Amino acid sequence: MAVSNQSQPTLARYDTGEAQCPYRLVLEHVTSRWGVLVLIELLDRSYRFSELRRAIGRVSEKMLTQTLQTLERDGLVHRDAKPVIPPRVDYSLTDLGREAAEQVRALATWTTERMEDVEKARRAYDEART
Repeated sequence: MAVSNQSQPTLARYDTGEAQCPYRLVLEHVTSRWGVLVLIELLDRSYRFSELRRAIGRVSEKMLTQTLQTLERDGLVHRDAKPVIPPRVDYSLTDLGREAAEQVRALATWTTERMEDVEKARRAYDEART
């Protein structure tokens, strides 16, 4: 008797080999160099643009703007522009964004915890090829 695993999502409706596959595009946005850092940083609290840029470090204004716009379009980030002088814009995670950010942070935590093993594997790989 075959057992159906209903809890596992199916990817059959998406062709992840296609560059324009919706699944693939969202995955690229969430796991991009800056997307990962934005999501993890916004897990703790909302940020103004300049605060977020400082917290992440080494990201250009243009790249952070593009990343935030992409994540906002995907429904992961909320942009709250307040009508005050000077203008104030706060960024926070939506419920969907929080869910994604928690997954990304779990992967980042795993990476931190397993880095010694990764480095050991790299050394073994390099030694076997010299």
